[in-house]
Amino acid sequence: MSTGTVVTTGVVETPISTQELEPEVLTDTCGAAVSFSGVIRDHDEGRGVSRLHYESHPLASTQIAEVAADVAVRHPAVRLSVVHRVGDLEIGDVALAAVVASAHRQDSFRACSELIDEVKARVAIWKHQHFSDGTDEWVGALE
Repeated sequence: MSTGTVVTTGVVETPISTQELEPEVLTDTCGAAVSFSGVIRDHDEGRGVSRLHYESHPLASTQIAEVAADVAVRHPAVRLSVVHRVGDLEIGDVALAAVVASAHRQDSFRACSELIDEVKARVAIWKHQHFSDGTDEWVGALE
């Protein structure tokens, strides 16, 4: 059985971007590249957000690699990378970056959508939101 290619996965404490991931994912056979940047926004459910802190379980790096491998099996025509950032993040920072490339756009769109949904559902990363009114809350990525 053919499988897609996982190029890079990780859980890191340094800034991330799809611009950094794309060159290693793209090859001469790729006619499409779909990217996703999960950007820290200044609100959540009507409340102002001032900053976030992400924490991960020690197995999160293994979990994100497993998710990427599972998506690659279901989408054998793609090449993909996905990285999640942890630590203190400010408004506008990228918390989750993914790039999926393939010969045709539909393969890339489908695989990228599944990849993001499954990272959020299966990887043990928790978000600590700090609101502009001084309150805070923890949100589990495993929902």
